[in-house]
Amino acid sequence: MEQSLISQTDFATLLHLQKKTAIEWRSSTYKERLERLKILSDWIKKNQKKIQQALWDDFRKPPIETDLSEIFPVTSEINHVAKNLKSWMSPSKVSTPLPMLGTSSYLQKEPKGTSLIISPWNYPFNLAIGPLVSALAAGCPVVIKPSEWTPHTSQLIEDMVGSLYKPEEVKVFQGDASVSQELLNLPFDHIFFTGSPQIGKIIMEKAAQHLSSVTLELGGKSPAIVTTSANLADTARKIVFGKFVNSGQTCIAPDYILVHQDSKDQLVAELTLAIKEMYDPKLKGIEQSPDLARLISDRHFQRLNEWLQDALVKGAKLEFGGKADPKERYIEPTLLSGISEEMQVAQEEIFGPILPILTYQILEQAIEYVNAKPKPLALYIFDQSKEAKEILHKTSSGNAVINDCVLHFLNNELPFGGVNNSGLGKAHGYYGFLAFSNEKGVMKQRIGLTNVSMLRPPYGIKAKKVVQSLIKWF
Repeated sequence: MEQSLISQTDFATLLHLQKKTAIEWRSSTYKERLERLKILSDWIKKNQKKIQQALWDDFRKPPIETDLSEIFPVTSEINHVAKNLKSWMSPSKVSTPLPMLGTSSYLQKEPKGTSLIISPWNYPFNLAIGPLVSALAAGCPVVIKPSEWTPHTSQLIEDMVGSLYKPEEVKVFQGDASVSQELLNLPFDHIFFTGSPQIGKIIMEKAAQHLSSVTLELGGKSPAIVTTSANLADTARKIVFGKFVNSGQTCIAPDYILVHQDSKDQLVAELTLAIKEMYDPKLKGIEQSPDLARLISDRHFQRLNEWLQDALVKGAKLEFGGKADPKERYIEPTLLSGISEEMQVAQEEIFGPILPILTYQILEQAIEYVNAKPKPLALYIFDQSKEAKEILHKTSSGNAVINDCVLHFLNNELPFGGVNNSGLGKAHGYYGFLAFSNEKGVMKQRIGLTNVSMLRPPYGIKAKKVVQSLIKWF
């Protein structure tokens, strides 16, 4: 079926079929759910080269980087689910308060039901299939809407899903934003969206029409605070990797650096050295590096290049980089200092290979700067003293990492997600399973007289005394 010919009726018909599946899957066993994940894992391992090629064709992503940031997170997630799903699905007992003596209670995790995953272009395989793993683990049928900006990867995902699952179980719909709009008009039980805060607000508004629950993985300007006790050489290497992997097109990339003014020049020197070591070890030019991805589109290149020129015109100092080639959609890893708030790079998430460096005189200034902006998805602290604890207590962020960047995404035991402007809800591992599950509280009462029978009408003096005792003592 041609994507342009898909109608709202087609979407609604499929959703109707998936709702039937959702009811059937409520009683699915952990073995049945694991089998749905095993066939996915087997396909990924057998088609690793195809995945690498699709990502290369979309924005020249290095194969090893694809393995590390697209394939490994998904296979690792599946392995983690396989080890833990039985216990996750088991009822969880809760304690009984004294006034409820005689009852027993537990939590039963049930699938939320039909789920819509709208995935982004920057990590098009990982951020579409990772949530799918969580949804299947929870027992939910899924519709996936991958990004139109990565056509090769989106087609691969559609082919993969079509070969592994029936449409009433998992279905992929490709297309532009109009397809997302049509899907959002339908009453899905849960919506999982990864993208910008601006679109996240639209998703939330659409979900409200059907009171669908949402998980929003958004973004924001994630800072890297470098204290006076930081090891600058080590710090630089870690920031350079976290910032320029995927050519900076990473929602948890460090968006800017806050460094003490006395350490700024040395940090710039170490950052410059780290960039050259990683992307130009043979001195052939960074543009020749096989390890640096390209920008996703001409529009994205133009936006970033305009922001770079805007910063330079308004007084920013080019510390390193700055070269740009529109034909290659290439912008050299770039370091800027002398940043002022009227510059675009200081106002919005950069999402590209441009790294502003700001300075502070006392740590409280850095903390105040972070707190003056919307809460970020990640906060990075480079510190060998006790200042990291102070920063953690005085700031708010979705996640935080001390003395490294971005690696928290790979820890399946940690909840991943934002707060306020940077997201809503958590993902990965058990938290991803919970995102697609309803924790149903179940209480079992004994037969016959209960410990609250005296509190039923008609009310009397005895009931009044009991209630007053409950208020006073419990």
